This record gives sequence, C-alpha cells and structure tokens, in this order.
Amino acid sequence: MTKIKKAKKPFYKRVWVWALGILIVAAIASGGEEDTATESTANEEKAVTETADTKTEAPKEEEPKVETLKEEPVQEDSVQEEPAKPEVSLSQQNAISKAKDYLDYTAFSHSGLIEQLTYEGFSKEEATFAVDNITVDWKEQAVQSGQDYLDYTSFSRSGLVEQLKYDGFSVEEATHAVDTLGL
Repeated sequence: MTKIKKAKKPFYKRVWVWALGILIVAAIASGGEEDTATESTANEEKAVTETADTKTEAPKEEEPKVETLKEEPVQEDSVQEEPAKPEVSLSQQNAISKAKDYLDYTAFSHSGLIEQLTYEGFSKEEATFAVDNITVDWKEQAVQSGQDYLDYTSFSRSGLVEQLKYDGFSVEEATHAVDTLGL
C-alpha cells in the first residue's frame, strides 16, 4: 500500500495565521487608547493640583495705612467675607472636562448633555454640577443642532422645532434655532 501524501496548504491559507493576524491588528488598534486615557487623567489631576497650589500661594497685599486727623475712635466696617466656594471634587472636574469635550464635538441641550454624562458613568449630581458650571449659549447649541439635522435631511419648521424639543431644547431655544436658520 502506498500512502497518498496530502498537499500542504500555503501558510496564508491556514486558519491560525488569520486568527493571529486579526488579534495583532486589534491589539494595535486599541492598545494605545487605554494608555492615553490614563495619562490624560493623570495630567489633569496634576494640573488641578498645581492650580490649587498656585491659588493658595498668592501673595497677600497689605492694606494701606490711613491716618486719621480726628481723635474719635475709628470703627472698622464689618468685613463680610464671601462665602467659601465649595471645593470641586476630582470627579466633578472630570465631568466638567468631559462636558466641554462633548460640546467641542457636537451640539447638546442642557438635559441632553446631562444624560450623556450620566451614560458615561458620572452620577446625576456630578453631571448636573458640570453642566451648570460651564458657560454655554444653549440657543447657539440649538442652532448648531438644527443645522446638523438640516445637513442630514429636510425638515419643516414645525418638524425641526419638535425634533429639537425632543432632544431637550426648550421651546424658546428651538424657536430661536429655526428663526436663525431661516425656516
């Protein structure tokens, strides 16, 4: 009996080569993102710490001495200090940073941005704190969102107002948007 010799497949037709190739490509594609996120969080924490240190080291100015000509006792006005601003936690600072990043990327309504931040894992309180402590022109956000919708498809005036309201914009913001966009 003679044995029939089986023809070997070329290496590129073997399953293990393709599986290995896919793993390598996936590792390269996702490998750098985790390190970058960790480094940026560490850099943000360092910047926040340096900012806090800088604020505490601010030189105090001496009050100018005022000479009084009268011999009456001088009554100092009761100095009312401003209530101390609550300290911002690291997670609140991160929520603020993430909110700004989202607004740089696309338009959001006030409530839509809070929902997005909570989806990202921030608590409702942290998300609300972040959105309330950034400066945003919500009417301009509505205009940008309306323009994005019009770039994608056609809308009637009332349809776009309804869509913007659905996205969380107020009636006033949605109406301003369609007026600005010329609908």
